Amino acid sequence: MAIETIASTDAFTSLVEETRNTEGYREPVAFGIARVDRGQKHADKVLQATFAIVNWNENFGSAAVFIRALQEARITVDFSGSECVATLNDTFVANAMAAFAPYLAEATGDAHKNVQVIKALSAREDIGKDYRIVFLFEDAAPQSVEAVYLKLYALSLGKAPLRGVNLNGAFGILTNVAWVGNTPYELEYLRENEIEMKLSGTFPDITSVDKFPRFLQHVIPADNTRILDASKVRMGAQLAPGTTVMPGASYINFNAGTLGPVMVEGRISSSAVVGSGSDVGGGASILGVLSGTDGNPITIGENTLLGANSVTGLPLGDGCIVDAGITVLPGTKIKIAPDQLEKIREANPEASLESKTTFKGAELQGLNGIHYRVDSTTGEVIARRSTREVKLNEELH
Repeated sequence: MAIETIASTDAFTSLVEETRNTEGYREPVAFGIARVDRGQKHADKVLQATFAIVNWNENFGSAAVFIRALQEARITVDFSGSECVATLNDTFVANAMAAFAPYLAEATGDAHKNVQVIKALSAREDIGKDYRIVFLFEDAAPQSVEAVYLKLYALSLGKAPLRGVNLNGAFGILTNVAWVGNTPYELEYLRENEIEMKLSGTFPDITSVDKFPRFLQHVIPADNTRILDASKVRMGAQLAPGTTVMPGASYINFNAGTLGPVMVEGRISSSAVVGSGSDVGGGASILGVLSGTDGNPITIGENTLLGANSVTGLPLGDGCIVDAGITVLPGTKIKIAPDQLEKIREANPEASLESKTTFKGAELQGLNGIHYRVDSTTGEVIARRSTREVKLNEELH
């Protein structure tokens, strides 16, 4: 069966509504069309999915068109689970082109991105087995490589909030591959062909071996965002405009990132989030949920400074400073003088702080305006009311 060419926007709206009102229809949380890279040895194994456009809680009319185009192409759309992945064919593309007919002429630039995807596919002679569509009907644990990548895209493009997407089991779904530019190679394939490839001079220049690609292999950052070394940011990280990632000891893992202009010269582990105007100093490390935080995701507030080679394993509020080389964990014993405790209370009127001189780090988590230091005489970690303003150089962000 085929969709007849839609002649007007009103007819398009009617087609969408008719499809959405079909019994059993479910509105997708997210959807998109991807080109997939398959294994060189195992062609049935998907190694990577590249999405031109990712839809996340938006463009429901386009979703309805894609579903109708699949059904008319006799491709089953299974609404019963949390996700549905289907391989496209030329009939699907023809159906979608017919449905989108009223918008084809104006589908350029920022207008009608899903229509642009279909136009691009229609120009290809045979889309074969390398193009797939994925629908997520709920944000459950992903079941396919395509679903994992769709969620990583949503994070990196800022369409979904950090720590707001279910990625449970993602590592088990993705394959560990050798990355050669933006092409993944099965390690098994390289081992089997190593001798011939090396003797013929065709052995690839491998940039990394990982289950995740690099951020810049899939995402174009904002104009005022700088990443000086592509290996320092993993796909699934989220970088707000104005973020600068320096080379050296810096790194931003997946499901971690920044909420505004931030200078990054240290490590932002998975699930860690850094607020606008903050500075993660050279070699500084913000711990992830599996590395010393008692499972507590770490949020760093705005205008906070993490000194060089410091380690932070508890959430910090705004305007905090952690001196160079200091480790602040939930169990760290921290001394606070009575006069400084009063000043910290004034900066955090909603906090309940006991009248004592020794605190555990966990008792101070999330509080604003604290300066963590080391007493050079006793070696004890101490906390004072911060008197310094952390301010980034606007010209650099």
